[in-house]
Amino acid sequence: MMTPEAEQSQAEPAGAGAPDGAEEPVGGAEQGGEARVTAEDDEGRPSSGEAESSREERPEARLERAVRAAEQALIEYEIAVETFRVEVDNFSRLHHQKLGPMYTRLDELDARIAEAVAARTGDPEDIRKADEARARVMPMPAVEELFHGWMDGDGLFPEAAAMLTDQPVQPPQRVRPSDEARKLYRELARKAHPDLAQEEAERARREEFITRVNAAYARGDEALLRELAEEWAAGPALKEQGPTPSEELYARLEWLARRKEMLTLVAKDLEESAIGGMLRIAPDDPDRLLDEIADQLLAQVAQREAELAALLG
Repeated sequence: MMTPEAEQSQAEPAGAGAPDGAEEPVGGAEQGGEARVTAEDDEGRPSSGEAESSREERPEARLERAVRAAEQALIEYEIAVETFRVEVDNFSRLHHQKLGPMYTRLDELDARIAEAVAARTGDPEDIRKADEARARVMPMPAVEELFHGWMDGDGLFPEAAAMLTDQPVQPPQRVRPSDEARKLYRELARKAHPDLAQEEAERARREEFITRVNAAYARGDEALLRELAEEWAAGPALKEQGPTPSEELYARLEWLARRKEMLTLVAKDLEESAIGGMLRIAPDDPDRLLDEIADQLLAQVAQREAELAALLG
């Protein structure tokens, strides 16, 4: 089992070490002391087409090679990270299945020992420790989990409180748009109705706009309706000029770099997690590590059971 960084270094694509991420051209002018072989005419001179093509390489060609090399490197790194993630997930599942019951047994014994000590001493501090130990064994669900969004930081919502106490639920307050709001709404609906569109793109734009108009009118928001009227009068935003091929390539390289940084953080979190740390201890035989931990836990269980038996006497 190898970490993502180690796997990527072994799977580095050809040309990844070239300047600016570009691949080194095969068959350079000097390789091992031999000149590059080119097509020749009848008099032994390089053909004009070959010489011309070598001189007229597109400006973006070097950048395109860098992008291809970076894309291949990222693919290999993503594969390595995903492989490591699967290994961590699988080992975590095995860890839980094999050792989970032992951890649960230890928590139960710790709680019973603390309760036995508290019952014997009656000390408030011992009672507090016993309560904390028991809470770790039987954790109470969070209030938000019980009510599923029926309450916030200020308590139960009025509708939820009414239903829980068998009281009638008050209907929401009715919105009465002003005359000006109704006027603005009618004008916008007439001007921006989707059925007036001749093209599909324009119809989609009108549908999105009318959806916002309907929402503003439903709330009686006269100010927002005025803003929407001004927006419609201004017309659709002009399309910006698209980027040049070179700009697109540079943008692609920047995206690839950001993606690599994100994957590096994911790999670091995996490697620094508890399960990832255990995998680093025994990368070649994780099952043996589980067996060793199980033996240690069994010894701790036996020790706790003896301690509890002595307290209960």
